[in-house]
Amino acid sequence: MVALRLIRLIETHCNEISQNLASRIRSSVRTADMQKVSEPELIASLHELLQHLSEWLLTKTEDDIEKRYIEMGSRRALLGVSLADSCWAVTMTKEYLWEFLQKQGFLRNPIELYGEMELLSLLNQFFDRGLCYMVQGHEQSRHSAPQQVRKKQREFNAAAFVP
Repeated sequence: MVALRLIRLIETHCNEISQNLASRIRSSVRTADMQKVSEPELIASLHELLQHLSEWLLTKTEDDIEKRYIEMGSRRALLGVSLADSCWAVTMTKEYLWEFLQKQGFLRNPIELYGEMELLSLLNQFFDRGLCYMVQGHEQSRHSAPQQVRKKQREFNAAAFVP
């Protein structure tokens, strides 16, 4: 399977890709809010994804993708990262991976072109679903955060008046 060979290439170069991609995300005007995510956290998140990309694309379930990206969206909302910046970061990740593969010069014959199309389909499906779940997590946190803050304030005020 040509697509698997291309995925393994990404996994092999995950350290380099994670570093370069994190730098690109943190320096883009489209993702200025991503400065609120610490560089080590961003690199670790990218590294984990890329190091296990074959699992994410081929064996992880919809529930796994949902859990990861809802948590990511929630975390970014709590950090104050805008939804637009979070979405751009995911889009930039997908685009960077494609750019990386094109620079490798593997895509020469019809079989490799088929593998390229197969991988593009897998990446699109994964990142599109991840994007939707991230938006869901971001919105859930944004709506529940004020309620959580008010609850904590009530708890604090109640504790302050206990004789």
